[in-house]
Amino acid sequence: MSWLLQLYKTYEANLDQVGIIEKKANDKEYTLLPVAHTTQNAHIEVNITEDGNFHSAFVIDKINTVIPSTEESASRAGSKIAPYPLHDKLSYVAGDFVAYGGKVKKEEPFTYYIEQLENWALSPYSNDKVKSIYSYLKKQQLIKDLVKENILYLDKDEKLIEAWDKKYESLHGDKPAIFSVITGGQESAFIRFNVHSSTRLLEKVWNDTAMYDSFIKYYNNLLGGEDLCFVTGQKLPSTEKHANKIRNAGDKAKLISANDKAGFTYRGRFNKSIEAASISYEVSQKAHNALKWLINRQGKAIDNRVFLVWGNEGSPLPSPIEDTFDISRMMPGLSGEPTQTLFTNKEFSREFAKALDGYKNDLSTQADVNILILDSATTGRLAVLYYRNFNKEIYLDRLKKWHSTCVWHHGYKKGTSFIGAPATKDIAYAAYGPRANEKIVKGLMERLLPCIVDDKRTPKDIVKSCLQRASNPASMEKWEWEKTLSVACAVINREEGFEVALDKESKDRDYLFGRLLAVADVLERRALGSEETRSTNAIRYMNGFSKHPARTWKTIQDSLQPYQARLGTNGLYLTKLMDEIASKIELDDFNNKPLSGKYLLGLYSQRHELYQKKEAKEPVEENSK
Repeated sequence: MSWLLQLYKTYEANLDQVGIIEKKANDKEYTLLPVAHTTQNAHIEVNITEDGNFHSAFVIDKINTVIPSTEESASRAGSKIAPYPLHDKLSYVAGDFVAYGGKVKKEEPFTYYIEQLENWALSPYSNDKVKSIYSYLKKQQLIKDLVKENILYLDKDEKLIEAWDKKYESLHGDKPAIFSVITGGQESAFIRFNVHSSTRLLEKVWNDTAMYDSFIKYYNNLLGGEDLCFVTGQKLPSTEKHANKIRNAGDKAKLISANDKAGFTYRGRFNKSIEAASISYEVSQKAHNALKWLINRQGKAIDNRVFLVWGNEGSPLPSPIEDTFDISRMMPGLSGEPTQTLFTNKEFSREFAKALDGYKNDLSTQADVNILILDSATTGRLAVLYYRNFNKEIYLDRLKKWHSTCVWHHGYKKGTSFIGAPATKDIAYAAYGPRANEKIVKGLMERLLPCIVDDKRTPKDIVKSCLQRASNPASMEKWEWEKTLSVACAVINREEGFEVALDKESKDRDYLFGRLLAVADVLERRALGSEETRSTNAIRYMNGFSKHPARTWKTIQDSLQPYQARLGTNGLYLTKLMDEIASKIELDDFNNKPLSGKYLLGLYSQRHELYQKKEAKEPVEENSK
């Protein structure tokens, strides 16, 4: 229950955000929902005058709307009649639904809807907007008015058209807008109501905090007896029906459910589901609403698996699945840009630590950090796959260590480069390729979390997969290989602890073989010139080189002779560098034992240094000798 408690605390700490509309990067709106409210995609907006008459209506394109909700309506399914208190489908809110050919099974939903609305409108907790909407709807002429307004359309028998067909063009012309926003018949259109005033500007009903408070007070008065809440330990009205629509407006999966009275959900151990776990209505509502808000605000979704990191105060926190570049944009103390002083792990660690220390100071001393992963195996059940609650300083220290050890120089961000750790998603693509199944990708991302937040060793199969793909550049395009190489170097370097900058003093056999391969690649590339785009022999033989370095090096060196001749004195520097590196390899180590991932570190660092040098200076230095 700890994750529910933390979500409940988050809601309580952000009461000032309730009902405030925020926007995502894609312009979709979301809000921290009030208690006893949910969201629905509306298709038609109907404006009512203050004295309870029809004013106007128009079609809207599936706009997500905050609506009052009861326990029953929030979990209604199939043919069950459970009206929402105010906004609902046409079959519920239109008193003339049956008169215009609407089909009902046994009972008319409008009867239940209008009775429920009347109880609210006539209660001590009502307000003028509720009364205005009730006064209009009890006249039972909604469809009649919508037909006059050219919102809904009838066939020649004066019945609602079930589905648009070309035969109706003779009656109504081109396809009406309503049939473009609904998937079923017109009876499935969801109606939201607003109150219009000709003398003053009124807050929209679905954004009006007075409307929220009115229904919350009214509904709290209807709740039943009290039970012990397992989350707070207090005696409060409990609920057995918990919220859905957690990941998005169409999400039917629930985190808490016990609706199988005849099966084995809880029977055999308990008589009633509430004996297994009793959760108060208020806590359930606030915790689920906080979760929805946080997912919209800062959650990351991969194939419907949600990765969420948050603090109790609700402010965004650095996520363990992001790369250093994206985290650095949250922290003004770190740019992420590689410089001479940041090109070693120690210097980078110092700068990253400073930035995180500044971030710590922005958080309250009692703040916790929560990490939650959610996914569903079926459309109805949502599971907590991973949950951890940390002291914020421990979390930020673990994050600092990951970004200071799983570190390399990366150039795959468009228009920039950075030094640090790659995103866990990029590690998955480096291990399995960019076309890997999303189930595999999200599984690997989950497996990497303990490596980041618990400082566990990177699983050997992930390191091996990154090494194998980076050693096979012929199987991918150049940009993809360059990205795979830098990500693989970061993963391998977490285990090996090399500097990003070239280590000229290292006598490690595998590192030196990697340096040799880099020099051979650069020498041939310079001889070919910038216009030639084909791979060099060093790159083409890279996979074989990683498995049989001594034998493959002879093949690569033989193929280099024409390019050395073409460069002449301009290639003398690189030839001497190859000789210098080869001389550092012990005689007994110059064999065909397969190379470890350290050869990739040597390859990358040597290539990077050579590309950083000004080519124009090398021949001058050589000729002056």
